[in-house]
Amino acid sequence: METLTEKKAITKWVLDLSHSELNFKVKHLMISNVKGEFRKFEAEVIGEDFSTSGVLVTIDASSIFTNDDARDAHLKSADFFEVEKYPVITFESTSFKKVDNGNYILTGQLSMKGITNTVNLDVEFGGTNKDPWGNEKAAFSLNGVINRKDWGLNWNAALETGGVLVSDDVRISGDIQLAKKSDE
Repeated sequence: METLTEKKAITKWVLDLSHSELNFKVKHLMISNVKGEFRKFEAEVIGEDFSTSGVLVTIDASSIFTNDDARDAHLKSADFFEVEKYPVITFESTSFKKVDNGNYILTGQLSMKGITNTVNLDVEFGGTNKDPWGNEKAAFSLNGVINRKDWGLNWNAALETGGVLVSDDVRISGDIQLAKKSDE
């Protein structure tokens, strides 16, 4: 058992949701993009050094928002996210590798609808700074592309002129701000 003098503080970074966003974009009719976001999600990083720390993101699948109530209801249905059966989407990192100054590849396991696949995300580290109240913050921007069918999001409709209503590729982007917490 550790004594109080042997016990070390564990650094934990938690999501600052009011300064963060998690977005997606999908081709519609093969000519334009439909954008959406998840409005409720959590993220945490355990450790001081981001390159060796684990990242866990938990997304409330029912918080999907595309600015169209009927489309949002369809996305929550069994045709897509099936949120009543699978209410949570998770991402758990497996590596965070430096590409060059400030740019990284974040690799991890993305789970939704009971299916888990490895994804790679391009990450730009914005740096750290203290807010006016002395809280240390860290910021990241991320981008990636996944094929929605890899997670069983298969619904689509053929177009009369050829092609499909919704593309298979989904572009993911996010701007994430974390706040540093120390547990002793």
